[in-house]
Amino acid sequence: MLDFDTCNAARLRRDPAYDGKFFTAVRTTKIYCRPVCPVKHPLTKNVSYYPTAAAAERAGYRPCLRCRPETAPFCAAWKGTKTTVERALKLIEDGALDTGNVEDLAERLGVGPRHLSRLFAHHIGASPLQTAQTLRIGRAKRLLDDTTLPITDIAFKAGFGSVRRFNAAFQKLYGRPPSSIRRPKR
Repeated sequence: MLDFDTCNAARLRRDPAYDGKFFTAVRTTKIYCRPVCPVKHPLTKNVSYYPTAAAAERAGYRPCLRCRPETAPFCAAWKGTKTTVERALKLIEDGALDTGNVEDLAERLGVGPRHLSRLFAHHIGASPLQTAQTLRIGRAKRLLDDTTLPITDIAFKAGFGSVRRFNAAFQKLYGRPPSSIRRPKR
């Protein structure tokens, strides 16, 4: 947490560089704001500073209706639906669609499968399944380049359910079988 004088100077300047870095709570009104809030400055003796909106709320303050501090930069609400997509991407990278389906992934994220697909189309430009497929093929390509594992092992380690699906996906993307991509042994 920044010291009182730094926070106070930033609040009085309405410095956007500090937006989301601290929150100003006013004891007389029991309201907390962002440093960029356009309202009249309260007296310095009546303010205290908190590192997060949650900390200010825990101390008994309510959010300002003008500057909406609960949606300050760097909080999940400020990023909107992109947060859901980022969480989904992390789960997909960890193999959520290698063993499950889009419905299970959407349930873990607290949204419906159709909504998740719409979010992916908007933010990624591809469906969750297409994204998972691209990640699987990328993993397989790295394994083909970096290891001497058999193709069967590579298919399963990359997240494919069968060698046939692995070969078909690879053929569709690269126009050749995975064995032709493998670098010759030195």
